Parts: sequence; structure tokens; C-alpha cells
Amino acid sequence: MAENKFALRQGLIFLLIAALPPVMMLAPADAQTAGSSAISATASSLASSTGKAANAGQSQGPTIVPRDFSELRIAPGDLLSVNVYDAPDLTNSYRVDPAGGLTIPFCGKVNLRGLSLEEAARRLEAALKEGQILLQPQVSVDVLQYSGQYVTVTGEVANPGRVALIASTTLSEILAETGGVTALAGAHILIRHGADDAAPEEDIAYSRNRSNSQTASILVRPGDSVIVPRAGIVYVLGAVNRPGGYVMQEDGKMNVAEALALSGGTQMQANTGGLRVIRRNPDGTVLDFPLSYDGIAKGTQTPLQLQAQDIVYVPMSKLKATFSSAQGLIGTAASATIYAAR
Repeated sequence: MAENKFALRQGLIFLLIAALPPVMMLAPADAQTAGSSAISATASSLASSTGKAANAGQSQGPTIVPRDFSELRIAPGDLLSVNVYDAPDLTNSYRVDPAGGLTIPFCGKVNLRGLSLEEAARRLEAALKEGQILLQPQVSVDVLQYSGQYVTVTGEVANPGRVALIASTTLSEILAETGGVTALAGAHILIRHGADDAAPEEDIAYSRNRSNSQTASILVRPGDSVIVPRAGIVYVLGAVNRPGGYVMQEDGKMNVAEALALSGGTQMQANTGGLRVIRRNPDGTVLDFPLSYDGIAKGTQTPLQLQAQDIVYVPMSKLKATFSSAQGLIGTAASATIYAAR
């Protein structure tokens, strides 16, 4: 009888354990050096930021928290909790000024910008010792509130805007937080580090259909901007079955034959002898030159490689071909429907 009761009790314990919800890992084991106070400070900071956003009636976007709290770097506007052992007059909460400095009583200003919490504690200890405030200072630093740090994501992503970022993270995570790239995204992503619009941009090759291991290794920092440019567009107008703009392929290449195929081919009454390509040069000049459609269709002529913004025009008649000006076709292309490859 005792054995049956023991087995029943063990079975109930097993069922209770199985019913418990899974535990979310906030940080790996090697991040525990930042202390449980850093974790609770992050949680309270995120809750505070969320509350402020709700009060302001504005969405500040998702917040990415680092897996390892040792990655955190102090930034202007952060509210720090500084605990100086056996010195209650120095133990307090301090706000990092715009230059990244922290003003400690009797010690003056100490620059902590860009330091980890551990590095900040060691620098404050050195400042207290050099200032002859304490002989053997012992300092710990936690973050009570993070300042508004963001990465701005623009261009061809599902949800462009700002992503709140506490520490550096990978480009792939930033793209995931914004819903990924759209079907109109090009084959490159640009990263501008810092707030200087004149700063050089880092050009990252990207493909929707191939492995993008590079995006998992490229780091994006708070204050950076990520720009996802639109892919090149080629316009096919006139006597085709589906006139409009067509996104160039992943490698950024498309020829006349491919463009005509994407548009569903020419109509029965099309004047294929009047096929033209309109090309706008960077200097503002416009090229307008004819092509031999028959040679392309028979395979005796290599199809012309097109450039972004080129217009392939198939006239309905000889008269139409003569009186359709390049500028008129450019105006028509501006309002054309854009079709993205699936």
C-alpha cells in the first residue's frame, strides 16, 4: 500500500512539472557577472520606456536586448546606480551627461561613455583613489534607465522606422525586427555608422534567395542608420500584354528579351519593327535608339543588356512609333504599375 502511495505521489509531481511553462533564458551563463541587478534594471528600464511611449501616444518600435549583458555600453542620458562600498555619501543615482560624463561628489567629472558596467566601475575606483577620496574604493555600477538609443531603418523593409537598441546587434536581427525586406528590395544594404549624414556608408551584398551569412556577422550600433534601397526597375510600355515596371533580377541584370517575356510578350497588332529603348543618363541626357526585334526573336542577335530606369517601348503602329517622344514615354513610366518577381 505504501509503495502505491509513493508511486501515485511521484506521478503527480511529474505531471505538475510537465504542466509548468518553459522558462525564458534572459542571458547566458557567462553574462551573470553583470549581476541580477542589471537584469532587473533592464526590465524596469524597458517597462519605463514602454510606459513613456504609451503616455506620449507614440510607438517607439521593438527593443532588442543583448543576450550578454557584458555587451552593454554606457551612453549619454543613461541613469546609473553607483554603489561605493562603505561610502553612503557617494552611493547614489547619477545621470550621464551629453558628453558621456558622470559627476561624482568630491571627485568631479569622470568620462564613462562607451564603457561596459565593469569598466565604468574600475574607472570610478581609479578616480576616487587618484582624487584621494578613498584609499581602497570598491565600486559597482548598474543601469537603472537606458536613454533613447535607436537604429533608423528606411527603404524597402516591411516596417520602416526606429528600432530601440540597447547594445550592438547583428544586421540580420535588425532586418528581422522590421519584418524583413520587401519584394522590391535591391541586392545591397547600406549602413551609415553614427549620426553624420556625410559619413561613408558600408555596402553589404544581400539576396532574398541565397544565403546571407554576412548579415549575421555585420554589427549595427545604436545611432546607426540602415538603408535598404529599391532594386533597379525596367519599364516595358506600349503594345505588350502587361505594360509596367519590372524589378531587375537578384544580380541586377536584365536584357530586352527577358523584359519582354516578363511583360507577357507583344500584342498581335504590335509594330515590332519600331522597338525602341529609352535610357536616361546620370548627367540628364536621354538616349533613344532602335532595336531589331526580329533578330532577338530568332536568336541571331544578342539581346541588349538593360540598365535601371531603362524604358523598352513597343509601338502599336508605325505612326505611333514616330510620334511617341522620349520625354512622353518617361512621363508614362513615372505612373506605371510596378511588378515584383515572386
